Amino acid sequence: MTDLLHTRFSRSAGALLAGLLLIGIVPPAAAASAPAPFTATYQVQRDGETIGEATITLSAAGGDTYAYRNWTRGTAGLAALLGASSDETTRFRWHDDAPETLTYDYRMNAAIKQKHRHLEVDWAAGRVTVDEGKGPIRYASAPGMVDRNTLPLALGLALREGRKSVVLPVGVKQRVEQQQYAVQATEPVSVPAGEFKAERITRTDADKPFSAWYVPAKFPLPVKLAQGDGDHLTLQLVSFRSP
Repeated sequence: MTDLLHTRFSRSAGALLAGLLLIGIVPPAAAASAPAPFTATYQVQRDGETIGEATITLSAAGGDTYAYRNWTRGTAGLAALLGASSDETTRFRWHDDAPETLTYDYRMNAAIKQKHRHLEVDWAAGRVTVDEGKGPIRYASAPGMVDRNTLPLALGLALREGRKSVVLPVGVKQRVEQQQYAVQATEPVSVPAGEFKAERITRTDADKPFSAWYVPAKFPLPVKLAQGDGDHLTLQLVSFRSP
């Protein structure tokens, strides 16, 4: 009898809510807003020694599209001696309350090595094309796909919405990886930009070291990011401004 009453009540409440939504008395859930343009600067360290600086910018590119750029250059040690720098630029669209990559371009320059990658997504055809100068690689896209450049931004935007675990489709060289991340703790972090109580998030589906500390109420990017795959690199926020 209790189950029957609960079922009838649930149906009645559902019908009432649908009616209120229809006539506008109860507003629907607000859509997630696209991030505002910003400029962030970071100190880049390797094994605890400062070797460079990074500047990350987000700018509107017309309509629902945005340009997200990460420019890093060596300022000390071997990185400076070799004139090492990297430039990553992503064009993405704001789609279904989240970023979706349209194009991604990566260039790395140093005295002894140059490297580049171009990734382009044809959303109408559901196809990703990646070219590093040795012939194109193609694979199927996935809804909500981002790239390695915009991954930290996509994580920050998910945390801003209150999510504690995130699965993101990330387009890499030969496929889309369904990368999994989860908040592990809230802990104090000290960086050049100040002292913060930050949420530490790590990747949970792979052995590649990745930790990022976010203050979602203040910044869409991490205040600190540490990763290591051969090199142990750490980025620490120096400044953040949004017009």
